[in-house]
Amino acid sequence: MEAFVPLVTYLNPNSDAATANVVAMAGHLGATLHALAINADIPPVSNALSHFLLDVPEMIREAEKLSRERGDHLLTLIVERAQAAGLTASTNAIAVKPALLAETAAVHSRYHDISLLGWEAGNPTSRLTAETVIFGAGRPTVLLPELSPVGALEHVAVAWDGSRVAARAAADAAPLLARATRVSVLSVVDDKPSSRDAAERFAGGLVRRGVEAAAVPLRGQGAPIAETLQETALERGAGLLVMGGYGHSRLRDFVLGGATKGVLDNLLMPVLLSH
Repeated sequence: MEAFVPLVTYLNPNSDAATANVVAMAGHLGATLHALAINADIPPVSNALSHFLLDVPEMIREAEKLSRERGDHLLTLIVERAQAAGLTASTNAIAVKPALLAETAAVHSRYHDISLLGWEAGNPTSRLTAETVIFGAGRPTVLLPELSPVGALEHVAVAWDGSRVAARAAADAAPLLARATRVSVLSVVDDKPSSRDAAERFAGGLVRRGVEAAAVPLRGQGAPIAETLQETALERGAGLLVMGGYGHSRLRDFVLGGATKGVLDNLLMPVLLSH
């Protein structure tokens, strides 16, 4: 398995902790790491007054320098930690216009099996990159919370409601489900009682393939669905939650589904999202 790690270094780059979790997850996946530092190439400002008052060209040069230095630092950490874990890692760096940073991450992710992204609450660059990769890659994406250590993947939880995006996510996670010793199929049955039957049917299919699996019906009782799914997965000892990434275009805006938005608002554990 080839895992892609996009490191967007402008305006708000990832922390050092993100690289530790990325390497740990790659180790559990048995994946080769391909890390790319996506640095800022800021267009010049052609305004005579800006030269006189603020020295904007110098500010641009300094911002680009800090972006490159941060990218180099993160790539070095990836290599050092991968070597310590006995993993293979390759690195590269490119510079693109600020408006294209997240989109560049999505484009490069299409050439690998899976993307691993460090996630930091309150980091707008982290969130924009995650959203763009999840919905633009056509590949599964694993979000890794900054402050939570990555555990083993013997037990995997799957959020299942019988929808197309849930099926897409489960198919993308099939190699992980096949390797797991236990799979919990989570279904929220408050509004869709049929989800219980769908979860039992999906769990039965896994059992026929030799995977120990069980359907777990949930009642959110008014709590956010993303919180219910993650907390249940953690309580049952799962190291990864698999779920579909819901979202659609509404005029010029992109609207996230409730469960997907909830995960991005409050990531409690490693979550594999696929759209």
